[in-house]
Amino acid sequence: MHPWQPYFNGFKSHLLLERSLSKNTIEAYLHDVTKITQFFDMHGLVIPPGKVELHHLQEFLKWITELGMTSRTQARVISGLKAFYRYLLLENIVQSEPTGMLESPKIGRKLPVTLSIGEIDLLISNIDLSSAEGKRNKAILEILYGCGLRVSELTHLKISNLFFHSGFIKVTGKGDKERLVPIGSVAQMEINHYLSDIRSGIPIKKGQEDFLFLNRRGSALTRVMIFTIVKHLAMKAGIKKSISPHTFRHSFATHLVEGGADLRAVQEMLGHESITTTEIYTHLDRDYLRSAIIQFHPRNNDKAK
Repeated sequence: MHPWQPYFNGFKSHLLLERSLSKNTIEAYLHDVTKITQFFDMHGLVIPPGKVELHHLQEFLKWITELGMTSRTQARVISGLKAFYRYLLLENIVQSEPTGMLESPKIGRKLPVTLSIGEIDLLISNIDLSSAEGKRNKAILEILYGCGLRVSELTHLKISNLFFHSGFIKVTGKGDKERLVPIGSVAQMEINHYLSDIRSGIPIKKGQEDFLFLNRRGSALTRVMIFTIVKHLAMKAGIKKSISPHTFRHSFATHLVEGGADLRAVQEMLGHESITTTEIYTHLDRDYLRSAIIQFHPRNNDKAK
C-alpha cells in the first residue's frame, strides 16, 4: 500500500460524510490528487504530505504541463489538491498549507456545444421507432432536452418521482440534493408511451422495479449506454458536432435563455448552486444581442441622426 493511501482514504470519507458529494465527484477528486504521488514516485521522492513544500508543487505543475494537460485540467488538479490539504489541516495531520500560494493557470470560459432546435429534431427523427429500444430512446432524448437533466439524474430517475398530474418530476442531483423540474407535454407523452407499450413487457430484475428506464434484461441503464445511444444517433443523423448527453442539457438552457426565460428560474431547473454557472448561457447568442442593440438603442435609430 502506498504511504499516502491512508490519507486519501480519510479524504474520501471526509468528502462523503462532511461534504455529501456524489460518488462520481469524489472519484474525480481522488483521481486528481493521486497524481502528485505518481510524480513523486517517478522522480524517486519519498515525501509525506506534511513535508510537501511549495517548490515541490511548482515542479509537479511543470510536470503535468509537460504531459500535455490543458489549463482547465491543471486548474481542476490544483483545486483538488487545495481541498485535500484543507482536509489535512482540519484533521491536524499537517501544520501548514503548502497549496496556499499555488496559482491556477488562467483559463477562459469555454462556451459549451449546443444543438439547434432543427438538429434536435433531426436526431430524434433518426430513431428507429419500429424497435422497443427506439421507442425508449425517443423518451430518453425528449426528457434530456425537455428537462435539462444530467446523465446520472436520468439513469436514476424513478417512476415514483414522476408527478405528471402536477407537471413536475423529482430529480436527485449532485450531493444527493433533490429538486422539482417542470416537464412538458411532449416528454410526458413519450414516457407514457414507453411505460405502457415497452416497459410493461420487460421482465424486471429484483430491486430495479422503480427505475424508469431499463435495458432489455430489466436493469437500469448505465451512463455509458446513454452516451452510446447519443453518439450513434449523431452519426446516423450526420451531425458533425462533438456531442454527448450533456449537450441536450446545454441546449435546454440555451434555448430557454434565448427565449427570454428568467436566469434564476433556469438556475433552479438545472440545479446549479451558483448563478455564475448558469450565466454562461447569456453569452451564447451574441449576434442576436448585437442586432437587438443596433435595432432598438436610441443612438442607433434614424431619429438620432
